[in-house]
Amino acid sequence: MGLFSFSIKKVKAGLARTRQTFSKLRNLLSRELSDDVIDQVEALLIQSDIGVKTTVALIDHVREAYREKKFTRGDQVFDYIKRYITELFPAEDRSLHFAPSGPTVILVGGINGAGKTTSIAKIAKALRDDNKKVMLAACDTFRAAAVEQLEIWAQRLGVEVIKGQQGGDPAAVAFDAADAAVARNADVLLVDTAGRLHTQQHLMRQLTKIRNVITRKIPDAPHEVILVLDATTGQNAINQARLFKESVDVSGIFLSKLDGTAKGGIVVAVRQELGLPVKFIGVGETPDDVEPFDPEKFVEALFSE
Repeated sequence: MGLFSFSIKKVKAGLARTRQTFSKLRNLLSRELSDDVIDQVEALLIQSDIGVKTTVALIDHVREAYREKKFTRGDQVFDYIKRYITELFPAEDRSLHFAPSGPTVILVGGINGAGKTTSIAKIAKALRDDNKKVMLAACDTFRAAAVEQLEIWAQRLGVEVIKGQQGGDPAAVAFDAADAAVARNADVLLVDTAGRLHTQQHLMRQLTKIRNVITRKIPDAPHEVILVLDATTGQNAINQARLFKESVDVSGIFLSKLDGTAKGGIVVAVRQELGLPVKFIGVGETPDDVEPFDPEKFVEALFSE
């Protein structure tokens, strides 16, 4: 099995709350098709947070097909919705990109409470289990518990963490960590950044500074910039991501806490609104509860009974 192998059983379990919404959809479309049923389908899709843009386009087609008698049964609509959602995801590279030589640097951003530190631990464990030497950089020096939390995960996973003084310069920690990663022949350096509020522009500038410092030490780094978004915040997560993109070149999304929301359709909205690949999804609390995002298998899990 390769790095980040997909477990549909785990994804189905993690999507339990969202699947309740799609179970209602299945039951609704077991009835005779009518304008009222289509209206209710539209409401359920909006509740799932797949986004107004996607919902309107999908429902407009369903209404037209119903008027033209191309759709006469609910199961036809159900199958069409599954196909439509799957096809919203283009074929794209959702894997982690590794440096051809020297340490691969993965910069991880996200606001406080998004599940950033746990997401870093999940990525670190998968990499460590793939026999890669992993180091962590504790650059969230502004929040008292952030460094301690990262240290706890590092101890559990058996990986080294580079840290600085509480309230110190995050970019200085990033430089020291990059220097240590080169000196110790690390395969991967995972860089935790401040859980900055996306409205705090000075903190966004700090994120840019961290990126620039790392690049000076390790050319072409960071090789990945992963933004952790909390699925439970719905459309607000998309607003956060837009502002992060303005400060740093985000290469992929880690959508966390899908197990804690009934609005797992946010995966669709993230892809449609941001044009960024969803690379990973978090479906539980343990370091093993990370899955690579596979659109076809995700939709299969989402719509399964």
